[in-house]
Amino acid sequence: MRRCQNNLDSMVFHSPKNLYKILYMLAIILSWIISAVSILIVGHIIPGFDVQSFGSALIAAVVIGLINATIGLFLKIITIPLSILTFGIFLLVINALMLMFASSLLSGFTVSSFWAAFFGAIVLAIVNMLIRGLIGARE
Repeated sequence: MRRCQNNLDSMVFHSPKNLYKILYMLAIILSWIISAVSILIVGHIIPGFDVQSFGSALIAAVVIGLINATIGLFLKIITIPLSILTFGIFLLVINALMLMFASSLLSGFTVSSFWAAFFGAIVLAIVNMLIRGLIGARE
């Protein structure tokens, strides 16, 4: 049994390829947790931006990430001229709309108005940046 355990340890941790995969998965999990904590903090700061639990924040982080990676990316690309004209402020509008869309899909995460989503998007970006800066996490 001891010999089998040693072989398993050497296969998992001593292979650079496996170690890289493990570290990559840990970085993804850390990023997910940071995003969820950021959403919880914004829920305490912004009125109308409500998160029921940490579990709801974890699910909201995944949904917001998926929406931003698909629909959000498409909207940001097609509105480049408008974003240039407004010096990037229109990107905040798109982020607010993405938060409102995520809120409509989830039950434990609610955004009551456009302005709650708008200011929530600003505070979410700032809080996320501060937490990542404090712990030294990279995107």
